Amino acid sequence: MQTNLARWDELVGVHVRAPDIYDLDAFRAGRSTLKPIELEEVGDVRGKHLLHLQCHFGMDTISWARRGAAVVGVDFSAEAIGLARELDAEMNAGAEFVCSNVYDLPGKLEGAFDIVFTSYGVLCWLPDLAEWGKVIGHFLAPGGFFYIVDQHPVGRMFGYEDDRLVASEPYFDIGPIEEAGDGSYADRTAVVHHKTSYQ
Repeated sequence: MQTNLARWDELVGVHVRAPDIYDLDAFRAGRSTLKPIELEEVGDVRGKHLLHLQCHFGMDTISWARRGAAVVGVDFSAEAIGLARELDAEMNAGAEFVCSNVYDLPGKLEGAFDIVFTSYGVLCWLPDLAEWGKVIGHFLAPGGFFYIVDQHPVGRMFGYEDDRLVASEPYFDIGPIEEAGDGSYADRTAVVHHKTSYQ
């Protein structure tokens, strides 16, 4: 977790300069980062309390706040939460942000939420899904719901050999899987100091 945290702290600076994935200028101008499927399935959030787990630097969190939710975003990266707070203050969106490892959150946040939300790229970083589920259950209000949208793990199975798509990795990974290298999904060419991560 500490190795991943060091990498994610550094990636905040990479991601804010990645307009193809995180277009902060368009976001500041009012663009929502929420996709149609999320908006349709989650529904009207006006007046609802929403907890956004693993929010990175809060663009989705702020997007939910703009739609009328009383929203709290959570991430373990102090760099990400610092930027999220700056963006929220700049846009006067009214979101709140908590810097916490998701597993420690019950000791750092009080209250119950109508919706617990998380999206894209969160599952692979979690060493214990059962404990994560307990955290979600801890924060759900009676009648509330948990919403997740993420890539399916079958996507990691496939690679290319001689311009053919082949199943080159097992479906059931045994973690942790160590990966190392420069760049990130938002900028494959970025040079970083913290090259190692575990999934």
